Amino acid sequence: MKYRFRRQHPIGPFIVDFANVKYKLVVEVDGDTHSTDDEIVYDNRRTQYLEAQGWRVLRCWNNEVYRNLDGVCDSILLALKSE
Repeated sequence: MKYRFRRQHPIGPFIVDFANVKYKLVVEVDGDTHSTDDEIVYDNRRTQYLEAQGWRVLRCWNNEVYRNLDGVCDSILLALKSE
């Protein structure tokens, strides 16, 4: 089965990293800047907004993508199939 994702997709006031519109799944790939207290609060607010709009949000870290791409892809597939 093919799953299509849009990059830098706008949803309301936010732009998400990747979005599968059909399954309403957002994949956010976060770097070190997302570990500050202010960014954590901002990300939580974004997630709450997106979930209130019916989206599911999957977050992963940049280093996970580089070190364990298969694992990240497995997590995304699992989220898509659990819809």
